[in-house]
Order: sequence, then C-alpha cells, then structure tokens
Amino acid sequence: MRTIRTFIEAVLHTAQEMTLPEAASNHLIRVLRLQPGDRIHLFNGDGNDYLSEITGVEKKGAKVRILDAQARANESPLRIHLYQSIARGEKMDWILQKATELGVAGFSPMLSDRTEVKIEGERSDKKRAHWLGVIRSACEQSGRATVPELHAAISLSQIPADTLQAQAYYLQPDAEQRINGLSLNLDMPVSLAIGPEGGFSERDIQRLQTLGFTGLRMGPRILRTETAGIAAIAALQSRHGDW
Repeated sequence: MRTIRTFIEAVLHTAQEMTLPEAASNHLIRVLRLQPGDRIHLFNGDGNDYLSEITGVEKKGAKVRILDAQARANESPLRIHLYQSIARGEKMDWILQKATELGVAGFSPMLSDRTEVKIEGERSDKKRAHWLGVIRSACEQSGRATVPELHAAISLSQIPADTLQAQAYYLQPDAEQRINGLSLNLDMPVSLAIGPEGGFSERDIQRLQTLGFTGLRMGPRILRTETAGIAAIAALQSRHGDW
C-alpha cells in the first residue's frame, strides 16, 4: 500500500484538526481521488511524519485530523552542503531534486564567472520559491521529513568564511585528489562546489582555494554540471554516508 506524503508549512501536533491549503487539497482530492476516512502523512520539515486522516471535504479545502507523530530516522550522517553553479532551464530543477533524494543537507545556488544564468530582484525571489517547491516535492517522494536548507543565490566570492571549518571540495577534472582517497570526519559538514556548463575559471579556482576548498577529481572523463554533483554525492554517500 502506497504512502501519500504532503508537505505543509505549518506547526503540526497530535490531535490537531486543520484545513489543508488549496494546492495540497486539490492534489489529494482532485488528483489522487482521496475521500474522508483515507489516511495520509503530513510533514513540515521538523523531522516527523504526522499520520493524519481526512475527515471531510469543503470548499475551503480538505479537513484532516492528526492521529500520530512518527520520527523519521533517515537523514544521512554525512552532511553535504552543495554549492551548485546555477544551470540553465530544467537542469537546475533536476539537480536539486536528485541531490535531495540522495540526502544533501543544504543548497547554495551559485554564480561563478562562467554562469550563463543571471537572476536578480523579483526574478530571484520567484526562482527561489520554485526551487524550494522542487526540494519539498523531492522530500515527499523520497520519504525525507527534514527539508534541506535552501540559501539565496550568491556569487562565488560570497561563500561564507565559516566554510573553512568544513571539509570543502570543488570538482575539477585535473585535480589530484580522488574520492576513494578521502578520509572524512562525520562530525564535520562537507562542502561541495560544482562549476557551471563551462567549468570553473582560473579566477574561480583561486577564490575557492583561498576559501579552503581542495580540488577533487571524478574519474578520467569530464562530467556535465548536472551530472558532476550528483555523481560525487552518490560516491560520497557510498563510501562515507548511509548506503
């Protein structure tokens, strides 16, 4: 029997009765054809799934009663923060979706020298809201009850200095360090920086190295920006995470 999970941006607790937001209600009632008496799982990012029962359907939306709170213990011990150079079109959505499924703890969309996508002002806010929706949907599908943090887009030079306290790496085809040679401390986060379609510039690399990033090689082939980070995350999870 399938488990239906829905993200709700609200405080949740056992025995609570509430009307779900319009978008969630439409998906559950009109798309999935659920009816009063059917059970779903709500989550708000606090690490719990809230078993709930649909108690009624009104014009304002579906009404539910929360029956139980269940802690989800499926977060990776490897806390990866992905600094992803913003990719064009649907590539960025794909990266955020797959990285969330793979257990990434946080994201910082990044503008590097060769980034072709420019976002600012109102467009930046709309993009961030869209990306957050992609991440939450990936949590619904993958069973995560903790939503990865999504930071505002930053330039590479704006990466916070406290990254120096992390284990920080940038992917570069000619780097000497390989993943199979890493010895990671699981008590510390891992920062992973991925270049744009055209790769990091020499100036980008100098900035990253100044911040404490070390070059990391992913085999003898050059990977696309939408492949590189996902491949690296999968390899890190396999060797140091919860795979």
